[in-house]
Order: sequence, then structure tokens, then C-alpha cells
Amino acid sequence: MAITAANSTLPHLSPNGLQCEDIKSNGCHNRREKNVPGTGIASRQHKQESFEQAPMYVAVMTYLGFGIVTLFGYFRDFLRAVGLEKCNLAQERVEQKDFVPLYQDFENFYNRNLYMRVRDNWNRPVCSLPGPVFDLMERVSDDYNWTFRLTGRTLHNAINMGSYNYLGFAENNADFLKTVADKTQQYGVGVCSTRQEMGTLSIHEELEQLVASFLRVESSMTFGMGFATNSMNIPAIVGKGGLILSDELNHTSLILGARLSGATIRVFKHNNMHSLEKMLREAVCSGQPRTHRPWKKILIMVEGIYSMEGSVVRLSEIIALKKKYKAYLYLDEAHSIGAVGPSGRGVAELFNVNPADVDVMMGTFTKSFGAAGGYIAGKKELVDYLRSHSHSAVYASAMSPPVTEQILRAMKCIMGKDGSTEGIRRIRQLAENTRYFRARLKEMGFIIYGNDDSPVVPILLYMPGKVVAFAREMLERKIGVVVVGFPATPITEARARFCLSASHTRAMLNQVLRHMNEVGDNLCLKFSRLKYSSCPNLCDETDFELI
Repeated sequence: MAITAANSTLPHLSPNGLQCEDIKSNGCHNRREKNVPGTGIASRQHKQESFEQAPMYVAVMTYLGFGIVTLFGYFRDFLRAVGLEKCNLAQERVEQKDFVPLYQDFENFYNRNLYMRVRDNWNRPVCSLPGPVFDLMERVSDDYNWTFRLTGRTLHNAINMGSYNYLGFAENNADFLKTVADKTQQYGVGVCSTRQEMGTLSIHEELEQLVASFLRVESSMTFGMGFATNSMNIPAIVGKGGLILSDELNHTSLILGARLSGATIRVFKHNNMHSLEKMLREAVCSGQPRTHRPWKKILIMVEGIYSMEGSVVRLSEIIALKKKYKAYLYLDEAHSIGAVGPSGRGVAELFNVNPADVDVMMGTFTKSFGAAGGYIAGKKELVDYLRSHSHSAVYASAMSPPVTEQILRAMKCIMGKDGSTEGIRRIRQLAENTRYFRARLKEMGFIIYGNDDSPVVPILLYMPGKVVAFAREMLERKIGVVVVGFPATPITEARARFCLSASHTRAMLNQVLRHMNEVGDNLCLKFSRLKYSSCPNLCDETDFELI
């Protein structure tokens, strides 16, 4: 079995240990928990999350906008069918009309009629490192975004507000990168073998020991790809006869891994402890469908920071529930490791919980560490099991030596093992930038989602036309942003996603905020009905409750 059944001896918690109520005030949903023993830290932390609802007219105008473009899409399809307009999308050849169709016409309706018209806002070619500023290659289209051509002009020094370079380790500093260059000369660029054959190097073992020390767990194992860390390891941990309880906003890699496992999957509402506990209680009481046999394993899957919402997992309460119902916890810290916590150790440190209470700790090196790959950490028995049963470990090539060294030097910097305080300075700078940027956006009147500690800052734009206009306006002002819409988000919650970095200076943030203020006024994007003060809150939030 992938995980030892250590939870069987855990104490049974009182059902009164988890209580919360949803309070709706002025269009804003706040989740407040009563201060009960063992949940005080989680309660105070979760009070800082905001998911304000937009006015009703915004939702109506959003649906109306999608309705109009959909009608025009059908009209354009009619023009293509009668030969009045050329269709540039891939189609079946006439000789293959009796074959099973390779291209699904109806499924391509969105790409053909909506996405293609605004495709210039995505996949912009970058020709520099993803630092606080970057260079973009200018491109134009002569056929309404079906194809692009480069003009040869480069947009220099655009402020980068979209990369996951949370601690600024994706840098081009010769002094910092000297060890990476040395390891490249010593080991080469690629290993050309799997870890189980001839691909295990001394620096791989050093990295795994360092990751375990950093996370304060028994053991860890690293992988060359972050996405595969989830999708290829979850099937090795749980299988047929097991139950996976997955947060509704989990990343695609978690969803794919759950589907590949063959286990039964049930989805609970995002960060909703009542929904999770209801499913846990039903799973324990009813067992498997039809046979009612006990589940072989119940695995709760959550993320530390949700990359589209900017919200933080309610870790303390989930741990209390998993202990109560003897389940296991799989925590994906792709966006939280290195980015939150006093010393960058993720949400476990942020909530001051024991890392041993998290059965499977997963994270990636692609964000805070400026590298690539991922890790699984936890008990030694778990890691030893995965070394021989994980498809990613058995069949995938080992991590590239220069990438391994980059992670080592970044993690040593964070831990202070390089003899400097640069790592802790970057962690504090990221926290300062995050709170400053979020506070200023709230004061301006934007609706933003998520936790005050989250460096992922979603700004709600709602209407499809405003999403496109916002991205183009910001690029005109030399600010690179990421915009996201349906179907990646709910149809009424299109947004721009800003990612803060420790390498952003206060002057850069002020410049972005100044342009945001202007664009927000010009495009009427300030939908918030709440009033925020720039003065610090002098009272203790735990002294009162909203009614």
C-alpha cells in the first residue's frame, strides 16, 4: 500500500470542532468561523479572503455579450456553408467523408467564432527571461488572427505581471548562476536515462535530501515535470476501490491523475468544510456503491493556493476532518511552496500545522524556484513505494543536471544555507508587494478574489469585450498581463490574473497601478460596491463577528 495506515490511532474529534456560516453582506461573501480550540489560526487566516459578487447588471451584460457573439458565430457559419466566407479551420477531406470524423465541427464552434477573433491576446512570443520586465516580439495578422507574422520589432522592457517568478529566481545574474554553469560543464545538459537505470546523479540525491529537510519531513522524491508529478503519481497512490474527494477548483493535473487512477471521484465545493464533511460521513457510513464494502482508501486532494482564484486552502480544518474520518490528505503546493509562510515553507507553515499531518506533500520547482520539475514528500515508506511504482519515476528521464543545481542554489538561498539573508529578504519582499498591490486595487474599486497573502491576484473583468480591451490597453502601456475567460473560468467570471514577484520594485508596482486606475476608469471596470480604507485596521478581528 502506498501510504501506511498511521491514522487509525488518531483521536476522534468532536463534531463541534468545525462550524462556519456564510454571511452575505452588500454582495460580498465572507466565510467566518467561530473561534473554537484548534481552529483559531485557520479562522483568522480565512477571514482575509474575499469573493465579492458583481452587481446584477454586470452578469446580465456578460450573458448578453456572449449571446450576441454566439449569434454572429452561427451567422458566420452559415456564410461559410454557402461559400460566401472562407473557413480557415482544419476540415475533413472529401475523400474521407465516409470515415469517422477526425475534427469535431460543433466542438470547434468556440475556437472558430469567438477565440480566433481575439487570439492576439494569448500566446504572445517572449524573447527574454521572465524577470520583472521582459521583451515581447511584435506580431500582426492579415486574416483576422487565423495566422500571425512577426514584424521584426521588439517591445522592450514591458513590466511582467504574468509569470510565476514569485521569488525572482528566474534571473540572469552571473554571480548567482555560477554554480549552475559549473554543474552544466561537469554533468552536461541531459541525463539520457531514467532514475532506475543510469540517471541518478549525486546532485539528485542531494536535492531530495534538501527538499525533505526544507519541508521537515522524512523523505522526498523529485521528478522532471511538475504536471507529471501529479498525473503519474496519483494512480500509484490510490486505485480501484478507493475514493478521491477533490476540490472543485483543483488543477487539471490533479483531475487527470484522479481519472487515470481508476478510483471513484467525488467533487466537493471549493474550501467548503460542510460539503467535504458531508461526503466523508457518507463515504464512511455507506461504503462503496452496490456492495457497501468499506473504501480501500479515502484520499482528499486540495491545493495550497488555487491559481485561478488566489484563495488559500483551509488546511487546519481539512486536517481535522481527515483525522476524524481516518482519510488521507494529498496537498498540491505548486503555487504556495516558497511563496507563503514566514520562511517560505508553504501553507503548512502559514497555518502552523505539523507537516506530518499531511500524508502526501506535492509541489513544483517551476514557480518560486525558477526551474522545472516537481516533488513528492512525506513518510519514507511512501517515497520508497513511489520509487518503484510511479510511472514518472520508472519511465521518464531524470531531471536535467543544470535544472537540479538551479533548484539547489535557490532552496539553499531560501534556507540561508548559502550564508546570506537574501532568501528571507525575497520572501518578505514578496509578502510586502502582495499586500500593497492588493490593498491599492481594492481602494481603486476593482473586484479581486482570493486571500490577502496570495501572490496570485485575479481581477474580475466579466464581459468578454472588456477582457480583450483590457489586455490590449495594458500592452499598449508596456505592461504584460494574462487574461482568462470562458471556458477556463465560469462564463460570468472572466478575469485578468496578476502574479506578484519579489523582484518587482515599488516603482514598478506604482506604475502598473497608475495605468490600472486609468484603464479601469476608461473601460468602466471598477465594479466593487465595498469601501476600503487605506488606514490599517487597528482592532482585533477575533473580537467580533458579523451578523
